[in-house]
Amino acid sequence: MKTRQSRGFTLIEIMVVLVILGLLAVIIVPSVMDRPDEARRIKVQQDIRALESALKLYRLDNYRYPGQSEGLAVLVERPESARNWKGPYVESLPSDPWDQPYRYRNPGKSGRGFDIFSLGADGREGGEGTDADIGNWNLEQ
Repeated sequence: MKTRQSRGFTLIEIMVVLVILGLLAVIIVPSVMDRPDEARRIKVQQDIRALESALKLYRLDNYRYPGQSEGLAVLVERPESARNWKGPYVESLPSDPWDQPYRYRNPGKSGRGFDIFSLGADGREGGEGTDADIGNWNLEQ
């Protein structure tokens, strides 16, 4: 019987495998690269909704939303001005995905009683893409 010796892969076989891997990378990498930005945006939306709910509970107990100077801190610690504080309304104030605090504005510029927002990746108002502000006025439903 003849035994066949294994001699490894030919150059053509290696090139075919590299071409296939390259094509897969071209197809898969762009869709995977957007995932971190999408996850950050979703986290901001969830945090803002949670803070909105806590503010609504605060308003039910105290008959008003916190003032601009009080800010979101009233959700964690009892302010002196609170009549009927039944908090804490949240365990701690979350930071946005870029390690910045969420902003609170009362009265809100968006036509609501208040605005809660993140300034995005650049930490400045305005911007586009990942630098865009995300607030309770532009949450996706």
